[in-house]
Amino acid sequence: MPNMTLSIPEELHKKMKRHTELKWSDVARQAFEKKVDEVEFMEKVLSKSKLDERDAERIGHEIKSKMSKRFSR
Repeated sequence: MPNMTLSIPEELHKKMKRHTELKWSDVARQAFEKKVDEVEFMEKVLSKSKLDERDAERIGHEIKSKMSKRFSR
C-alpha cells in the first residue's frame, strides 16, 4: 500500500496527540475515500447534464441570492 506524508498545523497536531486511542491514518484514509466518492458522484451527475458553464453560474448566483434573502430575515 502506498504511503503519504501530510503537513498539519502544530495546534492540530497537539490536539491529535491527546487522542491516542484513534488511528489517525484510518481517519485520514476514510476522509480521502469519502471525498473521492463525493467527487466521483458529482462527475457522474455532471456527465449527464446538458447545462453549460454559463448556465451553472447563473443557477449558482440565483441560489446564493435566494439563500441570502432567506437567512437575512
